[in-house]
Order: sequence, then C-alpha cells, then structure tokens
Amino acid sequence: MVGEENVLVDAAARLARATGLSYLDLLRRRAASADFPVPDAVVLPADPDEVQAVLDVCVRHDVGVVPFGGGTSVVGGVAALRGEKASVIALDLVRLDALVSVDAESRIAVLQAGVRGPAAERLLGEHGLTLGHVPQSFERATIGGFAATRSAGQASSGYGRFEDMVTGVRLATPRGPWKLGVAPASAAGPDLRQLAVGSEGTLGVITEVALRVRPAPQVRRYEGYALPGWTAGAEAVRDLAQHHALADVTRLSDVDETEVSLALNAGLKTAALRRYLAARGVRRPCFLIVGWEGTAHDVALRRRETTRRLKAAGAVRVGKALGESWRHGRFAGPRQRDVLLDMGVCVETLETAAYWSNVDELRDDVRAALTAALGRAIVMCHISHAYETGASLYFTVLTARDEADPVGQWQRAKAAASEAIAGLGTISHHHAVGVDHAPYLGAEIGSLGVEVLRAAKSAVDPTGILNPGKLV
Repeated sequence: MVGEENVLVDAAARLARATGLSYLDLLRRRAASADFPVPDAVVLPADPDEVQAVLDVCVRHDVGVVPFGGGTSVVGGVAALRGEKASVIALDLVRLDALVSVDAESRIAVLQAGVRGPAAERLLGEHGLTLGHVPQSFERATIGGFAATRSAGQASSGYGRFEDMVTGVRLATPRGPWKLGVAPASAAGPDLRQLAVGSEGTLGVITEVALRVRPAPQVRRYEGYALPGWTAGAEAVRDLAQHHALADVTRLSDVDETEVSLALNAGLKTAALRRYLAARGVRRPCFLIVGWEGTAHDVALRRRETTRRLKAAGAVRVGKALGESWRHGRFAGPRQRDVLLDMGVCVETLETAAYWSNVDELRDDVRAALTAALGRAIVMCHISHAYETGASLYFTVLTARDEADPVGQWQRAKAAASEAIAGLGTISHHHAVGVDHAPYLGAEIGSLGVEVLRAAKSAVDPTGILNPGKLV
C-alpha cells in the first residue's frame, strides 16, 4: 500500500514511536526498560488515500493501529497497546505535511494532519495568515494531534481553543472515509465534528483539518504584572474574563511558581524587583503574564482596557522584560525537565479546569493530595487559560526521585491528584484522556456517556483496531 521503504521494522524506528513524553515514558526510555509495549512495525502513508488503504489492510488482518503525530502525549495517548490484537502498528503521519488549500475570502485553510506547529505557521505565513495555536508542545506536535486531543494554545483567550478553530475534518476509518463540515454553523443535528475532534484516534485517523485562520499579527506585545497573592490574582483574572478584557495570553502564577521564576531568571534583577514590589505593598507576589497580538490599533485598544482593570485590582506593572522573557522561553520546559531528570528529580505536570466558584478549593485539594503522596515536594500552580465561567489550573511538581520505585512514586501521586479533581473539575482541560485518565472519565461523563462513546466506536470501528486501550 505504501511502498516497502515506508514500512519500518528496525528496533530504533519502533522504539521511537512506542511512547509519548510523560515522566513515566521518559523514565522507561532512560532505563531501557522492557516493561512497555512497542509496535511491531511503523507505517508511513503519504496521503489520506494511503491512510485509508492501510486501515483496510489492518481490518482484513485484525491488526491494531496507533495513529502517531508528534509523539508529545503525556497521558499514554500513543502507547503501543495492542489490546486483544496479535499485532499492532504505529501509523506515523509525518508524510502528510501539506497545506492543501487556502480560502482567503472565508479565512479557512486546510492542512494535512502531519503538519507540525512551526511548519503550519510558516506555510500560512506565506499567505499572510496565522493559526495562532501555540501550546508548549508547539515545536513537535501536529495539526492532527491538536485536533485529536482538543488542544488549547497559550493564546487561546484571543485565538480560541483548537476545537474552536476547526471548521471541517477528514478521517479514515475502518468503515471507510468520513468527511465533516460544510458551513460555519449548522442545526443539522448534533455537531459530529466535535465527536471527531477529541476522539484520540479511537474513531478514525484524522488526515486533514479545515481551520479558521486569521491575518498574521503586525504587533506582539507581552508584559508582566505582580499581584499581592493568589486570591487577588485569581480575582483579577476572573474580572478580566467576565468583562471580556482578557489579553490573548493571560497566565497567572501562584506564589511558589513566582518564587521559582525569580530564582531562575537572572535578567529580572531579583533583589531590586523585590524592593520595588515591597514598596508598593506586594511582598508575596504572583506574576501575571499578559500578551496581545494583532494590529497596532487593536493591541493598543485592548491593552488599555486590560491594564485599566489590572491597576484597579492592585496589580503592579513589572514591565516588558518579564513578558518577553516568558515568551522567548515558553518552550524550554521539556529541555529543563531532561536536566532535572539527570539530577535525580521527579518532575511532572498535570492540569484540570473548574468553575470560578471551585477554583480555589480545587487548587488547595490537588496541592494537598500531591504533598501527602510525595512528602517533601515543590508544587507549583498557574492559571493557564481563563473563561467567563472558570479557569484551567496547571500544576508542576518537583520532588526527589524514589530510586527504589520511581514509577510507583508518581503513579500514587497522580492517582491522589486525580481523586482530588473528581467532582470539582475536569480530569483533563487540554492533555486529553489517553490511558492515564480513562479510569476517571466515567465519573465525569457518567456511565451512559461512556456507553455513547462505545456505541460510536462500534459504529466506525466494529473490530476495535483503532488505538486499543485509549479513551474508553
């Protein structure tokens, strides 16, 4: 179907597509452990028709198929599980890397699923356009992965979450091709695009995505503020959200995360900054990063309202240096994690979201659960995305690695945090479900909801070859 040279069976190719990038994935890779599954082959189709042809073969021979994009999943979403299948392949979409079309009048671009974040911006930039979707995984993650996991970019307050951008989607399924999306809005029954978006490769292999795009920004302005504590900071962000005054990027760090930022950022002249903030009544600061993108007039207009409200909330302007430092270093987290792993540190993240009335309780409960499970640990938190009705909380955890049982150490901590989340917030705001969150999905959507998802899977994948063991 794809040519012999595009079916890889060597160990290096198979191992490279065996896992994502979670802390446990990295531990297993570093230990050269044999306790994680590896695909039996890697198949690299060239276009949507070849993807469909590969699925047809896999249905005929009952071979499991794990769609693979950038490999950035941190929830077991691309683990090469085979379920009840005798064999499984990793279906790597790297060759589906084209900009298919641009409808400048409608501001819709169609991109193939294997296009990575930077390439998407380059291809669109040639037409004076941008997608504006920049999650921390931007450098490696793909258009298909963004869609399959309902990704949220750092500037989603301005550009929207990824599912807000999707106007159409093309999938290959075990039952045949499936294409959705014909109009900007429709009352023709439930929106099945939203069933495909977030399906995590269990309902079909996304091969093309039609996306709402916008003119490339003329101006980008990022700056930092400090607020006197978490409560004041969260209230300020809520005020911005509920008065439609959010910046495109709005990110509030708690006191602990702010302290780490101060310790690591030599360019901030920390001692002088502390004196400056203390003189203005901010002794335990929470840093707020705000950033706007667009035309000069639009940025100036929106910035004026945002900063007016921040000043009224008691925010102290730190300046552009803090905002630009964050913008230029926002993809450094994974590389910093590698260094910390070398030093024997257990370092991992998790995220959730809740309504404003539950945000503080959720933060406190998750921090308490992680601390109880890990003992001495640094638990940092920031609001990564804000909405009129609530916000996403993103936690970063650092503790000394238990060399006797490093896997169990984090599994117990993650389970404790997930139990704390249940009933207060969502098990995942933008990392998806995968394997790790599947045990908690039923509590969130109900047993009937799980049955609905299983019924949808049965309709498009009756023999269960697609991404075994994920989502449900």
